[in-house]
This record gives sequence, C-alpha cells and structure tokens, in this order.
Amino acid sequence: MATSPNTGKESGEQYTPVITAGQSVAEVTWKALILGAIISVVFGVANAYLGLKFGMTVSASIPAAVISMAILRMISNKVTVLENNIVQTVGSAGESLAAGIIFTIPAFFIWAANDQLIAAGYHHEVSKMQIFWLSMLGGALGILLMIPLRKYLVNREHNNLRFPEGTACAEIIVAGDEGGQKARLVFTGIGLGALYKALMNMLKTWSESVNYDFKGFMKGGTIGVDATPALLGVGFIIGPRIAALMLSGATVGYLAIGPLLAFIGEQIPGVIIAPGEMPLDSMDPSQLRNNYIKYLGVGAVAVGGFVSLIKSLPVIASSFKEGFGQLIGKSTANGDKPRTDQDLPMKWVLLGVVIVILAIWALPGTDLHLLGAALAVLFGFFFVVVAARIVGIVGSSSSPVSGMTIATLLVTCLILVYFGVSGVAGMVTAMSVGTIVCIAVCMSGDIAQDLKTGFLLGATPRKQQLTEFVGLLFPALAMGFTLYYLNEAFGFVPGETGRTPLLAPQANVMATVVQGVMNANLPWAPILVGGFIALGVELLGISSLPFAIGLYLPLSLSTPIMAGGLISFIMQKTSRDPDIRAGRSLRGTLFASGLVAGDALIGVAVAFLIGSWMSYADFYDSHEGMMNTLTGSFGPWLSLIMFAALMFLLARFALGGKKPD
Repeated sequence: MATSPNTGKESGEQYTPVITAGQSVAEVTWKALILGAIISVVFGVANAYLGLKFGMTVSASIPAAVISMAILRMISNKVTVLENNIVQTVGSAGESLAAGIIFTIPAFFIWAANDQLIAAGYHHEVSKMQIFWLSMLGGALGILLMIPLRKYLVNREHNNLRFPEGTACAEIIVAGDEGGQKARLVFTGIGLGALYKALMNMLKTWSESVNYDFKGFMKGGTIGVDATPALLGVGFIIGPRIAALMLSGATVGYLAIGPLLAFIGEQIPGVIIAPGEMPLDSMDPSQLRNNYIKYLGVGAVAVGGFVSLIKSLPVIASSFKEGFGQLIGKSTANGDKPRTDQDLPMKWVLLGVVIVILAIWALPGTDLHLLGAALAVLFGFFFVVVAARIVGIVGSSSSPVSGMTIATLLVTCLILVYFGVSGVAGMVTAMSVGTIVCIAVCMSGDIAQDLKTGFLLGATPRKQQLTEFVGLLFPALAMGFTLYYLNEAFGFVPGETGRTPLLAPQANVMATVVQGVMNANLPWAPILVGGFIALGVELLGISSLPFAIGLYLPLSLSTPIMAGGLISFIMQKTSRDPDIRAGRSLRGTLFASGLVAGDALIGVAVAFLIGSWMSYADFYDSHEGMMNTLTGSFGPWLSLIMFAALMFLLARFALGGKKPD
C-alpha cells in the first residue's frame, strides 16, 4: 500500500515522492491509456454541453482518478498509483480542451446565424476538420510551452505553488490504493443524474424549467428554476460563496434592471431604445434580456475578466521572466537525471513549437496567415506562462481564462485593423487566434496540475508529457461532431431552431466584442454600463467575475446553483471536525460530479437523437409525450418536487458520514 504524499514544508529538491526515483513500477500501460482516452472523451463531451448550456465546466481530474481506481482494480489486482496517475493525466485533458473550445468556436456558428452579417457578406463556416486542427494546434502549443516551466513551477516552487487540484488528486490516488469504494459515489451520481435527465428531458415526464413573470409594479421581472442535476451539482462543487455571487448578479439583472426598464417603457409608451428594435413597453422579460441585460452582462464579464488579469500582474511579470529564462536556458541530458526529473528533450520541444507555428500559418480556412500565426504564438507563449503560474496559486477553476482570451481578442482586433484587415476576414482571423490561445491556456493549466500530481507521486514527467497528447487527440476528434450536433439540435442563438438554445455565454461575449470592433457597431452604452456595475462590485471588495456571469445568464440558472451551494454551506457549518468536514466534502463532490456528468451525457444524447432521428425531433418539438399525458398542468409542480428529492439525495450523501474518510 502506498504512503500518503507529504505536502509539507520541505523544498522541491528535498521532497521524497511516494514512488522514489530508484523504484521501477508500471506506469504507462495499454489499459491506462485506453481507459484514460475513454474518460477524456466522455468528460470532454459532457463538459462541452455543460459549458455551452450553463457557461461553466467542472474538473475531471478527481472523478477520473476515482473511476480509474475502480475500473483498473476490476481488470487486474496489480494496479500501481502511477498507472492511476496516467489515467487521470489523459482523462483530464478532455475537460480542459472542452473549456477552450466552448469559449470560442461557437462564435463562428453565432455569426453564421446572424442575418445582418449574412447580408453583409458573411459566409464563413468552420468545419469539423478545422475544429480538430485548431484543437490540436492550440493544445499542442499549451503542452509544449509548459514543459520547460515544469522544473521551476512544480519542483523549485513546491512550497509556494500548491496546485490545489493536483495535490488533491495525488491524495485521492494514494487513498484509493486501499480500494475503489469512493468510485461508487461517482457512478451512483452518474446513474441518478442520467435517469433524472432522461425522464425529464428525453421523455418529457416533467418540466425542465419553471418560471414566473411578475405583473403589476414588478412587471419586467422574472423568477424561476432550471431543475437540472447538473446545476445542482455545480452549485455544490463551486460552494456557497461563488453561487451567491452568481445569484446576486442575476438578482440585479432580472429583479431590478428588468422591472426598471419595464417601468420606463410604461412611462413612455411606444418608445424604441437601441439596441432594441421594438417598443420597450411591449417586451417581456426574455426580450428585455436579449436586447439590454445581455449587453450589460457582456460588459460586466469583460471587466471582470480584465480585473482578474490585472490582479495577476505581479504573477504575470515573475512568471514571464522565469518562463523566458527556462525556455532559453541550457538543459541537462535526461540520461544524467533521475527518472522523476526527466522531461522531453528541449530540442524536441523547440522543434515541436516550430512545427506548430508552421501548421498554424498553413491552416486553411481560418485566414490566419503570417500575421495571425505570429499573434497566436506570441499571445500563446505569454498567457501559457501566466496560466501555469496562476493555477499553481489559486487552482484551475479560478484562472481568468476568459479575461486572457478577451484581452487577446481586443489587442488582436486592433492590430489587424491597423494593418487593414477588418470585416469578415478580420473577424475570422481574430477568433481563430483567440481559439488557439484559449485552448493553449486551458491545456497548459491542465498539464501543470497533472505534473504536480506526478511530482508528488513520483511519476516520470516525460511519460506524462507524452501521454497528455493522447488525452488531447481523442476528444479533439469528438469535439467537431459534438458542436455540430449541439448546434443543429439547439443552436446558440435564440429562435434559431425553435428550441431552447444553448446560451454559450463566453462565446457570445467574445463574438459580440470581435464583431463590434471589426464592424464598428458595438452597442457601447449598455456594455459600458455593465462594465461599471462590475467595477462597483470590485470596489466593494468582491470578485466581480461570478457576479458578471450571473448577470449575463438567466436567473433560472443561478437559483439551482444556489441550491447546491446552500447544501455545501450546511455541510460546512454542521461539520465542526476538520476531518469529518473533509470526508463529507469529498463524498458530496464525487456524487455531485456524477450528477453533472450524467446530466450532460444525456443532454448530448438528446442532441444526437434530434439530429439523426426525425421522429424523435418531431416528438421533442411537440412538447407532448409523457409530460402532457401523465402530468398535464401539474408538470411544473412535479418538477419542483423531483428537484427537491434530488437535493435531499445530495444532502444525504454529503451529510451522511460521521467518521472521517
């Protein structure tokens, strides 16, 4: 049985990993690679759906490690912690790639559905093959540029950079050496989440969303709940504080600004206020959101991202300095190093970067060419260094990826306009640059956490770095098909398909910014107002980015997240013993991760059925089926009852244990 990693105060040079450099144990095996690739695709596809629908993803590292321990033990009694580490290294890559994809690529679909852009000559269509190559090039750039930083960020900065997810994953892998009991929580969550989602969404047994639009003096306001397992699980995972910040943003937007706009419309009947195109007094809450509140959210998200970036400037400066020094420094041959300190040779890293640069330059259909390739590599190098350092301090969940990408897009747009590249060509080039940079940033954060896990366990860095490409390849193959099915089934623009669209909040923000700068038609007034609202929140000493995301998303998405956050809050307050609290938190997180994965996978399955089976598409669009025949008008109430039952199950798993795990 392995010994728990010591994450105390010794320096990285003095640290003794769980498996020492002199020990030779199984590490990269076929069963580890195959299982890791499957997990990478599953969590990549699930997170793509989750991120497009709700604007957030969940970490796959811990669930991947737990699932790995259970399945590998069923296959063989001889399973090493380093094999489990390879599974989570490969498996977590899909989630990180999905984040980079869903923040940017849907912008191309959003533009393709814009009638004004089509009339102005926009006919660009991003293909599945282009999505694959953008994924591979951005991901490879992030992995390669992180390799020279490993020794400094992971080893030498062992005391200063804790890499929260990477350290937690190492602890769980070692704890799992005792057995796969915790995996049952993940699989139970997946099963319940999938069953709930299938009954609700696939068979339409009860309503997915329950909403009420206020009348009278609160006209223009709305309240509701999207009663889905994914949102409940996300709320528990992110915790009560972030959940409350999101709900506060939604409250300001839909219970304050919405009624205020409706009141103004009643005082001036028939008035049309840009960017709206219909009388203000005739708009319902959803129309108020699409015409005004959405742009407030765009400005707030942009400012929130920039503020996160500005707060990280000291880290950026030191990371850039150290990273540049590592890239141009001399390296010792791997043969003279212990196994636990062997990276891919620098000459192969540099050759790989050169190949990526040439491939970006030659990539057809993206209008990148020499200037675009230079910008992609320049921003990629800069922000990869930044992201790798930031995730070591605050973890991947708090890394300001959207802020870094928006900064990339704005500067890229200005440079392109200066050189005479504007309009459709400028939009495509800028978003292609932003896509590569965003994917590179996400992947660099992922491999940084994975290398920390490997450092604590005693893995061979070179093997982790190579297998990270395996974790990139398979979800990259699946992402293009996933996005096309989701776009055809639901769309990313309201009214595009007649079904409830996937909001793709980050991609909508970035599409709006790029389109507005390139065509000089950005609705600056509401965007600036939203930015100053976010700035006011920051001046209160509160992080504005979760608030801004809540302002952008409908209120019905924030309420179930808050429900999960409240369960987490109750768990924390009723668990005074730190060990009991940690055990309960882990059980709740594993079950919540399963709920998220089960919900998201059924969502993708629904999209597949809509896109490939006309009879099911007609059934889905009819809003009939089991919900109308069995529940009728009781459907919304049944939705609330079932959601309350799901909350009870989550609370039961999170609060049930009285002994530390």
